[in-house]
This record gives sequence, C-alpha cells and structure tokens, in this order.
Amino acid sequence: MPAISAPNATTLPAPEGLSGAAAALPHAAPWRVPAVLLGLVAGAALQLQQPALWGDVAYVALLCMAMAVGWCAAAVARPRGASRWARWRGWGPTALALGAGALAMFAVSGLRATAYLEQRLNPALEGQDIRVTGVVSAMPQSNEAGTRLRLAVQAARLKGAPVDLPPQIEVAWYGGVFRDVGEALDLQRLPPPVRAGERWDLTVRLKAPHGLRNPHGFDFELWAWEQGVQATGYVRAGPKDEPPVRLATTWQHPVEQWRQAVRDAILDRLGRGADDAGDPGRARIAGVVAALVTGDQRAIDRADWDVFRATGVAHLMSISGLHITLFAWLAAWVVRSLWRRSARLCLAVPAPSAALVAGVVLAAGYALFSGWGVPAQRTVTMLGIVALLQWSGRRWPWPQVWLLACAAVVLVDPWALAQAGFWLSFVAVGVLFATNPIADSAYGSGARGHFYALFREQWVVTLALTPLGLLLFGQVSLVGFAANLVAIPWVTLVVTPLALGGVLWGPLWSLAAISLQPLAALLQWLAQWPWAVVFLPAAPLWAGVAAVAGGALLAMRLPWRVRLLALPLLVPVFWWQPARPVVGQFELLAADIGQGNAVLVRTATHTLLYDAGPRFSRESDAGHRVLVPLLRVLGERVDVLMLSHRDADHTGGAAAVLAQQPQATLTGSIEADHALQTLRPVKPCLAGQSWEWDGVAFEVLHPLEGDDTPAPRTPRPNALSCVLRVAAAGPSAPTALLVGDIEAPQEQALVARGAVLQADLLLVPHHGSKTSSTPALLEAVQPRTALVQAGYRNRFGHPAPEVLQRYRARGIQVVESSRCGAALWSSSRPEVVGCERDTGRRYWQHSMVPRGD
Repeated sequence: MPAISAPNATTLPAPEGLSGAAAALPHAAPWRVPAVLLGLVAGAALQLQQPALWGDVAYVALLCMAMAVGWCAAAVARPRGASRWARWRGWGPTALALGAGALAMFAVSGLRATAYLEQRLNPALEGQDIRVTGVVSAMPQSNEAGTRLRLAVQAARLKGAPVDLPPQIEVAWYGGVFRDVGEALDLQRLPPPVRAGERWDLTVRLKAPHGLRNPHGFDFELWAWEQGVQATGYVRAGPKDEPPVRLATTWQHPVEQWRQAVRDAILDRLGRGADDAGDPGRARIAGVVAALVTGDQRAIDRADWDVFRATGVAHLMSISGLHITLFAWLAAWVVRSLWRRSARLCLAVPAPSAALVAGVVLAAGYALFSGWGVPAQRTVTMLGIVALLQWSGRRWPWPQVWLLACAAVVLVDPWALAQAGFWLSFVAVGVLFATNPIADSAYGSGARGHFYALFREQWVVTLALTPLGLLLFGQVSLVGFAANLVAIPWVTLVVTPLALGGVLWGPLWSLAAISLQPLAALLQWLAQWPWAVVFLPAAPLWAGVAAVAGGALLAMRLPWRVRLLALPLLVPVFWWQPARPVVGQFELLAADIGQGNAVLVRTATHTLLYDAGPRFSRESDAGHRVLVPLLRVLGERVDVLMLSHRDADHTGGAAAVLAQQPQATLTGSIEADHALQTLRPVKPCLAGQSWEWDGVAFEVLHPLEGDDTPAPRTPRPNALSCVLRVAAAGPSAPTALLVGDIEAPQEQALVARGAVLQADLLLVPHHGSKTSSTPALLEAVQPRTALVQAGYRNRFGHPAPEVLQRYRARGIQVVESSRCGAALWSSSRPEVVGCERDTGRRYWQHSMVPRGD
C-alpha cells in the first residue's frame, strides 16, 4: 500500500503553520478561502461527470454567473445592522462563495475541454496514408515488436494536399511481417535507432485513441487525454511505401534528449551482456534503476511490477511524490548549509528563504527531468503552495493548507480527480496531517525515536489507505506494512540517492543496482507467501466511501471506544459479493479484448470462460491486461476454461488465466504438443459432451470425434472450433450459441446433421469474416442478437460489411465490441444488451462515427 511519511519528514524545512492551530486570516472573512477552494474541487468533480460537453456559450454563461454569485458573496459579507441580515451572514456568504467557486471551475474546465476537443483527429483521416513531418517529443519506447514514438506534428499532407492533424500523435513503428485492413502480408522496414529531438518525415496511418472498455478497467482514453495525445497509429514502412526519412537532429525537447541519454547509459552499463551471460535478473535490476532516475516505468519488467504490487511497494519503484519531496528537502538542506557560509549572501537573502526557493526550483527541475508526469506535477504544486505559505509568513491550520494544495492541483489539472494517485496522495497526507500534530515530539530525536515515528506513520497510512486501495484496485497487500517498513527508508535514503548520483558519476549506478538486489530478494520472498495479497470483488461506491471514512477514523488519535465505531463502516467493502443469476438462468459477459474472443458465462454458482483473448506482444496479453483483473473485480472462480481452438487470438491470455485460477479445468481443441499442455492437461471438446449447472444446460455441438484426423490433409484450426450451446431452464428458454471461428463448411455440416442451433444470442463466427455467417446458419439459428468480438479498425477488416448487411437484412441486432465495449447479456432479459461504453459515459471517451453500411 502506498505510503507517505509524516509532513515534517517530507516537506521543505518544516513550516510552522502546518502544526499551528491558529490562522492568520482576516478576522472578518475566515470562511472565504476554504469555501472557494472547496468549490473549485467540487466544480471540477461535477464537470468530469458530463457525458458530453456543452457549447462554449453555456460555459461562458456559467462563468458570468459565477462572477455574479461571487459579487453577492462579497456584498452579503459586509456588516449590516438588521438581526435577520446578521443571521443570513452566518451561513449565506459561505454557501455563496462555495457556489461561486464551483460554477467558475465547472465553466473553466468545460471551456478547456472544448478547446482541446477542437484539435481532435478528423474521422475522415482515419486509416489514410498521411505524410507527416514532426519532431520526436518524448523518449522512444522499444520492444521486440518495434518502437513507439510520440511526435509533435509540424506538417501533414494527404496525397500532396496539406491537412490538419492534432498537435501531438503517438505511432508505433513495427518491423518485420505486418498486415493492415484488407491488405496482403507485407514486410516492413526495421526501425533504426530513434532519438528524442530528431525531425522525421514519415508515412503514418492514424485513428482516434480507442481503448478497451471493461468493468473497473483501465481507461486508456482518459490516459491519452491527460498526455495530450489525440491520435494513435503506426508507421507505414513497407517496400511500396515512401521510406521514412530522418531530416535533422534538433535542439528541441532537450530534457527528453537528456533523459533518453541517461536511460540508455544506465541500461548499457548495468544490462550489458546480461542476456549472453544468462542473467536476466541483472537486466531487470537495470530497468528499476532507470525508472528511479528517469521515471521511465516501462523499463521495469512486468514480472517485477507484479511483485511490487503484491508487496505494496509499487509507489517506490519509479519517480514518485515521495522521491521528489525528498529531493526538495535534500536540495534545501544543501543550499541552506552552503548559503550560511557567506555573510554577504545571508544579508541579501536569509538562508531559510534561499533554501526554500532552491528546494522548490530544484524539485521542479527533477520532476521535469522525470517526464513531468501527473504525479510529479501534483507534488511540485503541493510543494510550491507550502513554500509560498511559509515565505509569506502565514500560519494556516492544516486543513486549509491541505485543501489549498488540493485545489491548486485541480486548478492546474482538473482531470487529476479521475486518477487513483490523486486520491491516494491526498488521503494519505490528510490523515498524516490529522494524526501528526501532537505526535511530533512523542518519540524523541534518536534512532529509536525515528524508527517508532516511521512505524507509526506507516501503520496510520496502512489503516487509512487499505479501504481506499480496495475501492480503487480491489486488492489488499497483507505483507505491504512489513515490506514498506524496509523498502521506504532503503529505497528513499540509499537506492535513490545512489541512482541519482550516477548521473554525475556512472559507477554509482552499479552500487544502486547492488543495493537493490537484497531488497528485490526480500520482496520476492514476501510475494510468494500464500496470502501475500488478497483480492476482493469490487464494491459499489457508497461502500468504498464508507470504508475510507472508517479507515480514517481508525487511524485518528481518538479513544478506542470511538475508533471502534469505524468497524461497521468497513463491513460492506470487505464482505461484498456481486449479484449472480438465479437458479435456472445464466448471464454472458463478452469482455472487450480487442481482436479475439473471450466470453464469461455465469450461472448461480458456476463460471465458464470461453476463450482467453489475444496475445498483444511478448510481454502483454489479454489475460494479464483484461481477464485476470476482470475475474478479480467480479469475484469469479472459474470452473472450466474452454479454448475453442489453438489460434493466438483465442488462447493468448490462457496461461495468465490458468495461473490465477488453479482449480479451473481446461478443455478445447488444442493439439497434444501445444505449450498449454505443459501447464494443465487439455480435455478435448467433442460433440455430444453435455452437463448441467444450476439448471442451465451446456452442450458441445462441434467438432465430431475424428475431425482432427488428417484426411487427406490436416484441417485448419478454425475447422475444429468448439461450438457450445448454453440454454436456461424450461421449455423455449433463452439460449446462447458460441461458435469460435467455424467457417462455411462447418456451418453447413452443423445444419446438415440437424444439430439444435436455434439461439437468442449468437457469437458471430470468426469475428464477422467473409468466410463465415452463411445464410443457412443464420436461418437455422435465427438469433435475436449477434455479438461481434473484433478490434477497432483491426487489420483483417472484421466484421466485413457484407456480413453485417446479411444480419441486418434479417432484422438481427448486431452488437460490436469495438463500439459497445464489454457486453452483458442475461437469459432473464434476452432482449437487452448492456454496453460498458454506455455505462457512465464521459466526454473524453471516443465517440465512433455510425456505420453507413
């Protein structure tokens, strides 16, 4: 669980106002600042709930209204003689100031969002070959598939004519074999080494940022919005394409150039020869050191991230607010010590003031070097606010300091309210502020006192943030308290200073790597404990808020009989169980996994997962990215994993799912020498197999025994796809038919042998390929709803327009996962399909152009 040490240990030289209870605000209006600040936060939070933006006129009108309300608040605050007016003055100005702040922030956030959306990619340019001239504006990210580039666009041409593109785009440059929509396999030129600040002329194909939408899943479109990326795509570098050209090396983006040079130097020094020596651990340690210095979180291996999350120390393993605050404190201490040696400097500017300014400025420089991410911006803003208060000599009570920092962050970045890190940071700091003022000198100043202070702070933060972590991530690290007790001082005081010192003297990077090795071994050992981390189903918002309040109450320095009142508040979030279908009914959740299949079938007490989605790269697949988190937040225990056939877009996430679901039985059309056979024996799926769960009937209709026999040649994997029919209890009960990637010959064979195919919901064969969905199958199934699982603008062109027309001509509702997100269908309401993209929709999410076919 993320931890933040006490205010007196993580801020600049301790401002007296943080521990003082008296405020030096004007006596006549002590309500003005907190009311306005709270209004700013509330206004931004309300604006983030908008499903669609209003016009500029509406926001300008709200801004004028805010000014009018603010004027009324100031007018009401003036002294009046009437007693009734005096009673109004008791609460009226506060309410008006709160409303003025909320209206103003709502309007400003809306205007900023509207201006940003005006720069979005024109839908007509999606999928077009556009020649772009741009400068690499961020460190390129490379893996085995290719290189990802972020470009600041300077010019763009379509067929020789200039076109407008968003100011910043992100593209992938793949090497090797690649195929795009409707095209044959093509050999792409391998990307050369690319440096930040270089100007390139490239042919790209773009699309709007489009992420996977699943319950409680990662919001890629919000991430792209925060990063300022309004188009993504890839570089066209085939033999028929105009080749990419490096035009020049510029001085633009010097910080990114320096970051890349430092990152590459670390990886070269620490990871050199690791693969040849058979020591992958050395390369992984190099990635952690690079992340601590440059903030490049992608340098850390996925397996290491799993360990860090399981032990609750992930917040320490890249540049975090804690590191930036420590850097500010150290910089201020060094500057103050050196400044005091010069009497002339001290006469010009007092040493504490110089140290204060230097600490904030150098911390801002460090945050800029780390990539100026959202957490870094948040930390620098908080430090600047605290420093400004101390510089001005104001003595504000801690709640007002906390609220001012919170409002300042929201004013700079309203969308920070949608980030988990914002809430983790401010809840932790708020709880430490609330529990620390009377504990500053309780433990003494020696080593034992510091240890007890650290122990208490970590305990307080653990109590307060455990419920919040459950609300945000659905997990609790039971070893996190012990792991952070060791990791926080070790990483903060030993590893990070050595890693940063390596920028000045390279051998210190080797010392940093050596110092990380025992910590890595300890964390690995803790992560292997049977109950190192506990995953709980996602509770509703009201339960999470109650639990956060309960955790904060437990952490307060109050009598235990008062603190125990928090226990009832914790019960709902820890014992929450999502609703399941009643006996005799089932529900089907088609996860949004891109180009592939993954369908969850749930009965009253059992769960089947049909296919496991695609593999995206060597380090990423649908299992890790989508299915495992989804199963955890739903509290699912999978009984059967059925893999329709061996293709990677159906089995890519199976290994991750099997690792998380050790009790699951594995069945499917998987050959005997497939790698999955080493993880768990695969029981073949064959026509005639059937079983019943909670009154719901399951029956396999295809393949027949012997269909996999080469005669005269080995059948294609698609031809062996498992076809599963699921039927609710009772005559004429709703049914679903899951057919994998069967094609026209298998469809005709099913119809010819008289298989019971009628179903209310049909998983469209082969993602809507031209080779499937024959009229004979559609007439036999007669579905009410057809569900297509295919990626947005996928390279195969699925679903084919003529196939979609075939369904619509028969009055069949077609639901596409790229437009719907995760789709929920229930046998109790077979006429309704719930789309994740329509649930809690927000204006930053991709709005797709309706199909014209």
